[in-house]
Amino acid sequence: MSKWKELSDIRRDYGSLSLSENEAQESPIAQFELWFAEVLQTEKNDPTAMVLSTVDELGYPDSRVVLLKGIEEEAFIFYTNYQSTKALQINKNPCVALNFYWPQMARQVRIRGRVKQISAAQSDVYFASRPIASQASAIASPQSSEIKSREELELRLNVLIAKYQQEPIVRPIHWGGYKIIADEIEFWQGRDNRMHDRIHYYREKGQWVHRRLAP
Repeated sequence: MSKWKELSDIRRDYGSLSLSENEAQESPIAQFELWFAEVLQTEKNDPTAMVLSTVDELGYPDSRVVLLKGIEEEAFIFYTNYQSTKALQINKNPCVALNFYWPQMARQVRIRGRVKQISAAQSDVYFASRPIASQASAIASPQSSEIKSREELELRLNVLIAKYQQEPIVRPIHWGGYKIIADEIEFWQGRDNRMHDRIHYYREKGQWVHRRLAP
């Protein structure tokens, strides 16, 4: 049997959890917060991990995992280097997608929306809350740029950690937060026999409405 045949035979049952139109909250943000609170109790690893998809200047999609760091005013917040590849792509095209997947509860949330930078003051507050090594790495790492070696990067980091043991680190201006303002949010609950539940929220005349989609 080929390895590809073995892959095609991998399946799982998704369990008895469900999501109906009547159960869904009026606001997708409220629905997300409800699901997320449940996921935090069950998901073993990285419950805040989300796939961020952007588009480059040639129209090619690009994806990577980032971490959710807050939800404020119906916006999903993450932090990164403003000179990174993802940031440069966002500057060209602020339309992005997010995807959360929580396998323990067989749940997925897909989000499409627009990105804006958060305030410098808000980025300052979050940066100050990070461990010193994480603060120093934001300065030491020229994210997405070519480097000579791992050793050079680690040396740069260790020098900064030693330097800033005696003084606070100021957030570099090239590092901070983004907020993703959702235009569409879809909640997917895995069900047995591939009869999954999908509830799709979208804006209509400034208000959130939702509908059921076929699996």
